[in-house]
Amino acid sequence: MVWEEWENLKGEVSEESSARMRLNQLPGDPGPTGGGSGGGGGAADLSVNRDSLGRIGSAAYDLHGRLTADGGHARTSTSDAAAALSVSGFETGPAMRKVHDTWNSQLKTLVDACAHISNHLDYSAAQHAKDDQDIRTSLGVSRISEYFK
Repeated sequence: MVWEEWENLKGEVSEESSARMRLNQLPGDPGPTGGGSGGGGGAADLSVNRDSLGRIGSAAYDLHGRLTADGGHARTSTSDAAAALSVSGFETGPAMRKVHDTWNSQLKTLVDACAHISNHLDYSAAQHAKDDQDIRTSLGVSRISEYFK
């Protein structure tokens, strides 16, 4: 009984997974490898605007600032406690130091990741704006009209 239920659940998950794998295809289309027109021949299914990128970048920047300011809130007291426990001969002293060091390492990694996200989104938005401007200046109205004749 349990085995049959397990097999049914696996079958359902498999069916759901195969349905999710048809992202770049039109309905009823065999897909990019099947010779159809899917995978880029249809309308764009993913778009991002500058406002969305700006909000995400701003949130990453705000999180970076808050983590930098608040993430080390207990750094000094934890370090002091670890030192006092170690000097007093308690085995929890070195463990407290390990917690302190691990927290600082993971905090630094998270702060760096937030900075990377914020900086990358700023760079991407600026680069896309530059690319758009380059396209506008290199393809004037008269040049575009040549392609439609």
